[in-house]
Amino acid sequence: MSGVIKKMFCVIFILAGGLIGYEIIPGIKAISSIEILINQKWLLSILSFIIGSIFGFIIFILSHKKLSSLGEGFITNFLRIPTQNILSAVIGLIVGLIIANLLAYSLSFIPFVGNYLPIILNVALGLLGIIMGLSKREESVNFYKRSIGRFKKKDKVSQYQPKVLDTSVIIDGRVADICQTDFLEGELIIPRFVLNELQAIADSSEPLKRNRGRRGLDVLNKINKIHSNKIKIVSQDYNDLKSVDTKLIRLAKEMDAKVLTNDYNLNKLAQLESVSVLNINDLSNALKSVILPGEELVTQIIKEGKESGQGIAYLDDGTMIVVENGIKNIGDKVKVTVTSILQTPAGRMIFGRVKERLIKKNYDPNYGKRNHYNQKNR
Repeated sequence: MSGVIKKMFCVIFILAGGLIGYEIIPGIKAISSIEILINQKWLLSILSFIIGSIFGFIIFILSHKKLSSLGEGFITNFLRIPTQNILSAVIGLIVGLIIANLLAYSLSFIPFVGNYLPIILNVALGLLGIIMGLSKREESVNFYKRSIGRFKKKDKVSQYQPKVLDTSVIIDGRVADICQTDFLEGELIIPRFVLNELQAIADSSEPLKRNRGRRGLDVLNKINKIHSNKIKIVSQDYNDLKSVDTKLIRLAKEMDAKVLTNDYNLNKLAQLESVSVLNINDLSNALKSVILPGEELVTQIIKEGKESGQGIAYLDDGTMIVVENGIKNIGDKVKVTVTSILQTPAGRMIFGRVKERLIKKNYDPNYGKRNHYNQKNR
């Protein structure tokens, strides 16, 4: 027996012996008739408790070896019992005792046996509760797991607002790449009226519109393959509203959702209606590399600028660079010193001047136009 358990049993035996002595010894006539104890009754109580405690300690000394083996055996067997069995038995016992005590008060009024029925009922229903708890432990564990799973799932979903996708952001296609990186949390809501608009664009007689509509449908299929459990198509429509943008805003309000878009006008309209907006263009601008005045960039001037003498170049992310006196270096690879940066709602513009020419190329009048077209359609 470990030291802690041994001490615990020792204290239990001493206290039990003291209480028994306190109850029994004052009733012994030979002791209670002593004159000093008659006058000092408090002394009799103290002596009774001390004598009982001594007997309890003696009994513990004589029996602690057997108690040691019994205790170790009980602990060993108890530790082998699966935790789910213990929990099921305790729950069953609690339920049985609750039912027994609810019935006990009424049964206690029965003549002759009323005093004993509550005790019998507590024992019987307590044991029955343990048996029922153990027999139903698998069902209890499965029910507990399902309940916890539902609660966790609900709690997890409730942390994130759903996102309502508009037509423009679907056709844009970058939302599929964002979904693939798992940066978008919560459900992605696709309204039925947005799907209808996409279908109408895909069925258009104009080749450009038709390609845009088909691209949007391909993007939705891609998102569905990446996160099929996050896509939710809602059939709710608003016949009193004609514009798709106003329908999106009302739906977002009713669902307490955010609107995911890259439409500048929808962005402004949603802000007026106090609806949260996630703009893909804002995210794209935020992720562009930080460039400060005085830094040097290596780029290629591809066309003339609007102002006299200006040349135009582009970074890999599509940011336009306006190069002062860069017209004479069209087609050349140059090192540009940044002089200033202009941030606009449409994006960023970098202004600079040529520091040195690195590679000279023969000037092709159509070179800049082709590269500019490629940059816009990347």
